[in-house]
Amino acid sequence: MTFKYFSKNGELLPIEEAVVPLSNIEYQYGFGVYETIRVANGIPYFLSDHLERLEESAKIIGLEHPFTSTTIYGSVEKLVEKIGVGTYNLKILLIGGREPSLFVLSLNPHFPDKKLYRDGASFITHHYERPFPHAKCLNMLQSYLAYKKAREAGCYDALLVNSRNCITEGTRTNFFCLKDKTLYSPPENEILLGVTRKVVLQVAQENGFVLEERDIHVVDLQTFDGAFVTSTSSKIIPVHSVDTSTFPALPSTLRTLMERFDTFLSRN
Repeated sequence: MTFKYFSKNGELLPIEEAVVPLSNIEYQYGFGVYETIRVANGIPYFLSDHLERLEESAKIIGLEHPFTSTTIYGSVEKLVEKIGVGTYNLKILLIGGREPSLFVLSLNPHFPDKKLYRDGASFITHHYERPFPHAKCLNMLQSYLAYKKAREAGCYDALLVNSRNCITEGTRTNFFCLKDKTLYSPPENEILLGVTRKVVLQVAQENGFVLEERDIHVVDLQTFDGAFVTSTSSKIIPVHSVDTSTFPALPSTLRTLMERFDTFLSRN
């Protein structure tokens, strides 16, 4: 799709004016937070959850601003109405400083190859711990470098590994392992609490799965039936391999969860 408008501080403007001055030191230094929201048929999915996390991210890094959730909600609704029906992503950028700015942009999504849902995706590991795990902030250099390294290796993403040699999350995804109908998640205090992750857990619970938080050591991966990642754009993608560890087959329980999650999205 071609997008002609964006929102700045609640005002709809031509996309040509979607610029940040080079003198904006806060943007240069990554003093901002953001959210990416999936829009389908004119409906921004889980908007309230995204705005709640945006506000929490701002609080964590000390970003003060005048924008209320109601104001941001209204900005999103106006832009979605102006764009009309379609499937795309919305990116909300909240940049701090003496005069905080709120941008809402429309972007074409990058959908994963359909083969990944059937065969699973390959990942590498990368040692890095984000300084503010619960904040979705603009300071993404280390995550970007890890993702770049993964793509250069022909992999879908990199999984971040902490000082205990445990997997925490992907550079833009949440990570799970599973055994039978138990889902294993890295401790929630060490990861970004993804909105898609939250909804997947809701669907999982409704279908008889249980969740256990625990350290997931890289060397223990093959003790599980399988693994998967979640995100706004990818939904649920199975893991085929992590470095040299390989899951030979997609567990039937994971296939069931993927199907139930897709069904949930189609009804909401």
